Amino acid sequence: MTRPGRTGAGAAWRKLARSAGETEAVGAALAEAMPVPADGPAILYLSGELGTGKTTLARGFLRRRGLAGPARSPTFALLECYGLGDLVVVHVDLYRLREPQELESLGLRDLARPGHAWLIEWPERGAGYLPPPDVIVTLSVSSREGHAIAAVARSPLGGSWLAATVEFFREST
Repeated sequence: MTRPGRTGAGAAWRKLARSAGETEAVGAALAEAMPVPADGPAILYLSGELGTGKTTLARGFLRRRGLAGPARSPTFALLECYGLGDLVVVHVDLYRLREPQELESLGLRDLARPGHAWLIEWPERGAGYLPPPDVIVTLSVSSREGHAIAAVARSPLGGSWLAATVEFFREST
């Protein structure tokens, strides 16, 4: 079930994913609905404990944007870039980051351009060194039922993004 909130910064929705396929479908909806900002990257934070589906959601996003091969988890490399048509998706996994200062060596500043989308897993480990997100998606295990997925907009772009995602959910059911 999707429960939309208001539009703009602070807009929000919740969804229950009962399978990995449903989690990927949420990632696909976010990919489909993403507005492309003119002044920098669209930034999506993916938060949640181990095993809650962050990488699965990212895989759904990447596949919807056109990735034909495997979606590599960037756990060890920390960063994977995918050129997908007119969009470069930067998938970052900060789980192994020891100190937020280590982000400097990843070269993220060079990837802060229009036509880019950043999917950042474990963003709390880069606190103080990451740009603010447009959307925060929090995944958690909901006992017996599956994974709870909650999204909150943190910018006007994020509000538009979530509103378009809700429309995508409506159209695909």
